[in-house]
Amino acid sequence: MPVVTVSERLHAPAETVWERVCDVESYPAFMEVVISTKVYNEKARDDGSMEAMTDWEVLLKGSVLKWTEHEVRDHRARRIRYTQVSGDLEVFQGYWQVVRESDTVTRVTLEVEFEIGIAMLKPMLEPVAVRAIERNSTDMLLALGERATR
Repeated sequence: MPVVTVSERLHAPAETVWERVCDVESYPAFMEVVISTKVYNEKARDDGSMEAMTDWEVLLKGSVLKWTEHEVRDHRARRIRYTQVSGDLEVFQGYWQVVRESDTVTRVTLEVEFEIGIAMLKPMLEPVAVRAIERNSTDMLLALGERATR
């Protein structure tokens, strides 16, 4: 299964970046590739983290990719783990991680693990999907950085 991991150093405090990462419903307003998001069924867990369901529509190489994911937001670790529960791909899961490097510099990482689910087309589609997901993920992180410095 392909795994795409992108990471960017953002010139903004970690807490600000974390707030922007968690504000998923605002993504369509400042991320060109995100068409729509909707967060629902948010609830606190016993360990202090939050869980939610989120619907996504994202533009990926000229096509609209749709899915619903289950998210667990660990505020202490500044990490969101997500797993697709339904959608266009066979598997779509990964994490967001926000790490403080200094008072004004934060590293944010987005990892996506996916499976297209069409065995015959896998050799042709997978390399294209890897590059497209890598580009989209990088664009999302850079947009977060711009948003966090405002």
